[in-house]
Amino acid sequence: MTATVSFAVDSPAAGRRTVEVAYERSGTGAPLVLLHGIGHHRQAWDPVLRILAAERDVIAVDLPGFGASPALPDGLTYDLGTMVPVLGAFFDALGVVRPHVAGNSLGGLLALELGREKLVRSVTALSPAGFWTRSERRYAFGVLRAMRGAALSMPMPMIERLSKSSPGRTALTSTIYARPGRRSPDAVVSETVALREATGFRQTLEAGLTVAFTDDVPDMPVTVAWGVKDRLLLRRQGVRAKQVIPGARLVRLPACGHVPMNDDPAAVARVILDTSR
Repeated sequence: MTATVSFAVDSPAAGRRTVEVAYERSGTGAPLVLLHGIGHHRQAWDPVLRILAAERDVIAVDLPGFGASPALPDGLTYDLGTMVPVLGAFFDALGVVRPHVAGNSLGGLLALELGREKLVRSVTALSPAGFWTRSERRYAFGVLRAMRGAALSMPMPMIERLSKSSPGRTALTSTIYARPGRRSPDAVVSETVALREATGFRQTLEAGLTVAFTDDVPDMPVTVAWGVKDRLLLRRQGVRAKQVIPGARLVRLPACGHVPMNDDPAAVARVILDTSR
């Protein structure tokens, strides 16, 4: 069941602002926070929630400006310098101290930054952003803008009709899934709507223009996992991530795309649980 929490965040430029975040919490054990990618929502983690919740207190988050979470208030930006303190304040609001964290794409970049700031106790980053070359970033951002444009331009009846067939789901989601036919029609409709209604999409993409992850994440377990069939952030970026974070475990996920939780839930859950142990 969806819950919301409001908390204050101090910004040098904007002063004190109130942020609201939607999340879903289930399971028991050590806390584990799940962070989705740009244009997505917390339901991206649905395929692995039941497995993870058997061993962890799982908190799946809608990042500000995505899913059911409102946009950041005026004066707060979507860069790492703002988003990491926002997530830290979110942890405090829930009474969670240094949780484990797993993130995909944008969420993977945020997870690594949270690790670098010592706000979490382990990091699992699935195809994290920030290890691109300039041309790779330009390609990825072009694809994301095209996906957003398509979602905005399609009327709802078309989205619903396409979602009902495997070829239609492939047309809508093959950029992020290696096995789009496995995604349910309802999930495909929901995530397409989430992409078109993401109020933080443009600002987040603009903030990413200057992002390059170049610092180590020492003194904690870190796993970087990459889908072998990732069409958005190409898997060679995982090798660069290993060079930047030499202590990280690098895992390849066969038959998985950019959002691997749906392509192979068991493998993704195993990677996350192994890291958080």
